[in-house]
Order: sequence, then structure tokens, then C-alpha cells
Amino acid sequence: MGDDHANSRAPVGAGETPGRVRVLLPLPLAEAYDYSVPNGLRLAPGDYVQVPLGNRELTGVVWGPATGRVAADRLKPVIARHDAPPLPEVGRSFVDWVAAYVMSPPGAVLKMTLSAPAALEPPRPVLAYRRGTVDIADARLTPARRRVLEVLGDGPPRLPVELAREAGCGTGVLKGMAEIGLIEAVALPARPSGLRRPDGSGTRVELSPDQAAAARTLREQVQGGGFGVTLLDGVTGSGKTEVYFEAIAEALEAGRQVLVLLPEIALSAQWLRRFEARFGVPPVEWHSDLTSAQRRSTWRAVAEGEARVVVGARSALFLPYPELGLIVVDEEHEQAFKQEEGVIYHARDMAVVRARLGEIPIVLVSATPSLESSVNADQGRYRRIHLPGRHGSAVLPAIECIDLRLDRPERQRFLSPTLKLAIAETVAAGEQAMLFLNRRGYAPLTLCGYCGHRLECPNCTAWLVEHRLAGRLQCHHCGYSTELPARCPACETEGSFRACGPGVERIAEEVAESFPGLRAIVMASDLIHGPIQAAELVRQIESHEVDLVIGTQLVAKGYHFPLLTLVGVVDADLGLAGGDLRATERTYQLLHQVAGRAGRAERPGRVLLQTYMPEHPVLQALVEGDRDGFLAREVDARALRGMPPFGRLVALVVSGPDAGLVDRVAANLGRTAPRADGVEVLGPAPAPLAVLRGRHRRRLLLKAGRGVRVQPVVADWLSRVSVPGSVRVTVDVDPYSFL
Repeated sequence: MGDDHANSRAPVGAGETPGRVRVLLPLPLAEAYDYSVPNGLRLAPGDYVQVPLGNRELTGVVWGPATGRVAADRLKPVIARHDAPPLPEVGRSFVDWVAAYVMSPPGAVLKMTLSAPAALEPPRPVLAYRRGTVDIADARLTPARRRVLEVLGDGPPRLPVELAREAGCGTGVLKGMAEIGLIEAVALPARPSGLRRPDGSGTRVELSPDQAAAARTLREQVQGGGFGVTLLDGVTGSGKTEVYFEAIAEALEAGRQVLVLLPEIALSAQWLRRFEARFGVPPVEWHSDLTSAQRRSTWRAVAEGEARVVVGARSALFLPYPELGLIVVDEEHEQAFKQEEGVIYHARDMAVVRARLGEIPIVLVSATPSLESSVNADQGRYRRIHLPGRHGSAVLPAIECIDLRLDRPERQRFLSPTLKLAIAETVAAGEQAMLFLNRRGYAPLTLCGYCGHRLECPNCTAWLVEHRLAGRLQCHHCGYSTELPARCPACETEGSFRACGPGVERIAEEVAESFPGLRAIVMASDLIHGPIQAAELVRQIESHEVDLVIGTQLVAKGYHFPLLTLVGVVDADLGLAGGDLRATERTYQLLHQVAGRAGRAERPGRVLLQTYMPEHPVLQALVEGDRDGFLAREVDARALRGMPPFGRLVALVVSGPDAGLVDRVAANLGRTAPRADGVEVLGPAPAPLAVLRGRHRRRLLLKAGRGVRVQPVVADWLSRVSVPGSVRVTVDVDPYSFL
């Protein structure tokens, strides 16, 4: 990386196009624009510059020499260069690669890298005070003023907050003293970020022989350098985190930066504590809950190399690392790594690309690897390290199905007698239980009990979900919310609406009625507002202030609760009926991860799956502990149909406010669809969410062989269809969602 960075600093503006550069702007533009370079301004690729565009001034990045297509007298000059570390060559290559692969404008990808433009300005000078020149004999000195002068003495300037604290006065005293010259305000250079560097030689957890062997392999890969992908595949509770911590330590000892991607960074309080215990300091965080000031300082610390370990959500991948030496993608199977709007990309896949471009190792971590990663490991493209057993004395939980056809809940209830008895026994034994249902709110559907009218979102093809705790009906796709109407809008019957089906709030209500005095909490994304609240919930569970956790998929995120011995899945069938490519794979992964929360310490765990289909292959694989058999069957089914990872898919979604116009554009795309060998186009057809946020949606799906380069095929296809300004065609290469 050091040599790459040095090469990227060669000045541009010489040769065939003297005094000109190409500047890429963080806008959805297809290419960089040429600008002239004023005399005396020396620029190099990667420099951040201020340039004019129309009547605006924007920040962009010097991308290289100018194209020379525009006459010199028509070029606008670069206004200024920002005093900031340049975007390294590998960062620029990554922007270009991602843009080409996902078929987004390079400027739109650059915008993710320039995510904190204020960080390009050097930190502002810091105000401090020193003794003034006024003779204290000429001033009226109060006791507070005397203390300030004593603290300052003949020493260096002091920061206002420090000075006021040490002198035992308010900052107003300091301002008054400055006004009469007793003390003088001076501007000091901004202090460094003050980040303490993680110490890789910190306290280590004692590793089992399997863990130690895995850690040794990862350390050797980091020592050797170069690109390589390792799939760290271990059962839940096998200590995968401690193993890859050893790889992080090795990278830190080599003086390199490390990026760890987590699917839900705001919910990772336990992970952050474990990291701090191992390395002495917390990592630098990057996620949507940071303030603008935190984003500014973090971005700058990354660019200057001060931030040595960054843990973040998928957008952390695009930060401007000058010395990146290792990437870790934890829970690599998680769908949360797929960004579905704006620039549509999968962070796990792009992380592999970033590692290859930077010639560094990457570790993918999961107890339930994605089919893509598993196949890559089986075919030798990735190295697989397997941890087959739980750490220490813990053993995998026993998993059983509860057949709801035989073990029926009471009317208008959702917990079977067997599950309720298990909860009571668990709590009586001084242990904790968890109920999992991947549905937020109180009920997924609200309808009129008199005429059957269903309350639907006015902006989307979706039912409104009742959130009884908030007293609202809400759409989980566009965010629209409203109060429950007093009368049915269809038949005007008063008080006729009924909740159909359970959400986690309804399960919490049933628990409260069935187990008076039981200490229960609900964990769902609409009820947890930021990492502080999430950390407090985790603390309550760890300290046994909670008997029962009721949660959505958030509870499957790698938590370790030693007293949690029972997991009950309220509706194990939810997700199995989905018709998309990954429905069964996702359901297996989710249920396996949830089941893995049970019995992670000395006490054995038990998992109960409520189902109407106990014979389903997914549920049978869970009960029998046959993960590899399940994966093998999925691989065979995908290979037979030529589906990923054995084929390529590209989704085109046509959307707009006018349904007729959307239909015409979709029909034109259908008529001009590619007819090449190995390429098939399905559709157009209404999307399952046929209306989303007020826009009508139609889908087409291009299916191709593994060896087909789909991007040129799709680009040529789109070039043959005229698309009105009010209609948008969104391209999703390697789609994960089929809504």
C-alpha cells in the first residue's frame, strides 16, 4: 500500500494536456470533468479539490490527466486544493470497479467515499488563554480571578474548560478577565484526534486447540500478506470472534489498519466490550447513528491513518484507508450487507473486491455461511477453517419441533402448552428464555370483522401493521403511519377492526397474561433507538434483570447470555412459503442463528420450534443438526436451475407515478430484451410490492450463465429503450430481494 500511495502522488497536468486535470464529482455523473489548473497550484491524482459546476462550487477528487476533448479556453479552473490526505490509488480503483460492476455512475459511488465533506477542512484552531499584559495592581481582583491567574502562572496557554475547572470558576469569569486584559485569548493548532491505538499484545482469552490452530492460520495469512479469502466457519458459540481477534492483532503489529464489518453495528455492545477488553481501547465506529461532528472527526482520523481499527456497517467499506491491511466480515451471510437503494451493492462481495485490489487478506465469518461463500470454499477459491464445537464446556442445544396441529394454543393465543410449560420451568430454575418471532408490532394485518375490509398503505401495496405500544398503524416499507380509525371506511361499522396474526407486541401481551410478574422485554428495531438503548437492554439481560426476551431477528445477532437456556420460535414456518431464490436458505440461517443463543455456557440449552410443517426439510435439518446436508441439497437445486452461484441474475425494476407510462416502458424493455445464447429474460410483471412510496413498479429479470458478462448485455439493452424523465429504471446486479 505504501508504494501504491507514493505512485499516486505523481503530479498531473503535464504531457499532451498541460495544466489540465480530470475531476470526479460526488454526483450521479457518468464520467469525470476536465478542469484547468491555475499557475502555482500543483495537483496529483487523489487530491481533493474545490471546483465550479454551473453556479455552484463542489468538492471533487482529481482522477487523472484531462481527456483533452474540451478546448482549453472553455475549461473552468480548479478553485483550490483541500489540505487533506489524498484518496489513495486503491480507493480510486475501488470506486471505478464498484461503479462498473453494479452499473452505477462513478460519481454516485464516490459520494459514499466523500461521506463527510466537512472533514476535508483542517480542524479549526483551538481557543486558549494565557496571562495578559495588564498590571494586576490596576485591576480589581476577585478571589476567582486570583485563582485563574495562579493556575496560569508563567506557564503555557490553557484551554477554557480546563482552566475554569482547575480554578473553580465559570467560563464567564474568563471572558470578563479577557475583556480587561488580565488574560489574553490565543489560537492554538488543533489537537490530534487523541485516539489511543489498540494494543495487539493485550489480554488474550485462552483458546481451545481448534481455536488456536485457526488463529495460527489467520495470523500466518496476515504475516504473509497478499490477497486471500478465508471462510471462518464455526458453530454458534465456537469462539470465532476470539479467533479473528488474533488476525487483527497480527495486522496491528504490522502497522496496518483493520476494517471489521458487522451487520448491525448499533446493536453490538457485547462485541465492542470484548474488543476493548482484548485491545485496551474501543475501536473507531462508523454507522448511521454518529453525529455530524463524529463523522467528520472519524473520517479524518481514517484518512490520516490515526484510526487503526474501524468497525462499521456496510458504508465503512468506502472510507479512505491509506494503510488497510485486513478486512473481516462478521456474520457474512446476513442480508443486511446488501444495500437496496441508491448505489445497490453487496458489502460482503465488494469487501472481497476491495481486498483483492489492495492485495490484502479478508476473513468471512459465519456459523451459517451463505451458499455463495460455501460453494467458493468447496471449489477452492476460498480457504475454509472449520470450528466444529462450542468453546469450553458448552454444547449445542437440543432442537425439537412442536407440531401445532396436535399441540394447539388456546383460542386467540399463539404459545402452545408445551412451550408455555418450558418457559415456566426455565424461569423457575433461575434461567432465562427467549421467544423469537420475526414480525414487528402487534399484528401484521388489521381488518374489519364485519365486512372484511383490510387497512392498506395508501403509498404501497402493503397492509398496515398495528403498533399498539405506539398507538399507530404503520407501513414498514415507506414509513406511513396513522391512527386506527374509529369506523371502518368501507362499511362504517364502529369499533369493528380486529388484529390478525401475532407480532412481538402481541406475544408480549400474551406472556403478561399467562405469566403475571414475569420480567419480559421486547427487542425490535422500531423499539430500539440507537446503540445506547441497545446496550442498556443487553446489560439488563446480562445482569438477570430480565427473565424472558421477546424479539425479532435482532436477537439472532451473536449475543452471548450465559443464563439463557431456552429459545422458543413462535412461528418457524414464517419465511418458508416465500417464493424467492433464497427463502429456504435465509429461513435456515435465521432459525439456526436464533437457536444458537441457547445454552452458550455451562447450562445445556433447548430450542422449541412451533410449526404446522414439522416434516419440512429446513426444520428437519435443524432438528437433526444436518447443516451440511441442507447446504448440499440447496447447492444441487441451484445448480440444476442455473441459479446463483451457478448462474447470474440482474433485476430491472421500472417505477414511476403513472402506472400506464411504467407499463409502456416495461413492455418496451420486454420487446427489446437480449436474445443472446445463455441469456434469458423473464417479465415484465408487477413486482410483489406493485406500488412502493407512491410509485408503480414492474420487474424484469435477466438470467444468464456463469460465464456471461452481464453488464455489457444490460447496458446495450437499456440503450435501445427511451425512458421518460418521470420513470426510473433501477438495475440490481446479483439481486437478494425480489420484492
